[in-house]
Amino acid sequence: MDESKGTLYIPMGVKTEAEFFPGFGKKQMFQAAIGSLGFGLVAFIVWLSSGSVAGTVVTVLAGIAGSVMMTAKDQSNLSVVDQCANMVRFMRSQKYYPYHYYFEWEV
Repeated sequence: MDESKGTLYIPMGVKTEAEFFPGFGKKQMFQAAIGSLGFGLVAFIVWLSSGSVAGTVVTVLAGIAGSVMMTAKDQSNLSVVDQCANMVRFMRSQKYYPYHYYFEWEV
């Protein structure tokens, strides 16, 4: 009996898109760029308020590193940004049905 017929081969660990490093592809690069621009705005505000170049540079570098870490995916194929989006979508989908107690057998 030919064993190759009737069996299904499912490859494991195949990625759908090219990645720069594990868990960080083109989509994550775009998300990290948006986050870095946001932190750049925060760093500009820090520079305007304090005038400190050192604080501004630290804010920019921390923003870039934080953006990359928050958008990189882990073994479960979810990033921090994806987890937050899932939680927001779950909270919006929940319905609130308040319970009102009435005396059903009232005389």
